[in-house]
Amino acid sequence: MAGGGLLGLLALGRRAGQLDLGVDAVRAGLQAGRVRCVVLARDASPRALEKVMRLANGIRVPLVAGPDADSLGARLGRPPLMAVGVKDRALADGIIRQASPWA
Repeated sequence: MAGGGLLGLLALGRRAGQLDLGVDAVRAGLQAGRVRCVVLARDASPRALEKVMRLANGIRVPLVAGPDADSLGARLGRPPLMAVGVKDRALADGIIRQASPWA
C-alpha cells in the first residue's frame, strides 16, 4: 500500500522529527546508522535509486515502495521527495507492516 496510511505515518514522523528527507539526507542517515527503513518514491530517478538502494541493501535496511515524489513531498511540506529515511524503530516497523516492499 502506498496511499493514505503510509503518508499519514510519515506525516507523524515528520512532526516528531524522525525523518531524513531527500536522497542526500537519507544517505547521510544510512551512513550514520540512524535510518531504520527507507521509503522510495515510485517515480524516483534511476540515479537516486542507485545511490540509496546500494547503501541500504549493504547494511540491510528495508526499502519500501511509496507514492510518487510529488505526493510524498506535498504531504511532508516539501518539494518532490524521492526518498525518506525513517529513524524511529517503532514507526519504521509500522511502515514496513503496511507498505509494499520495494521490488
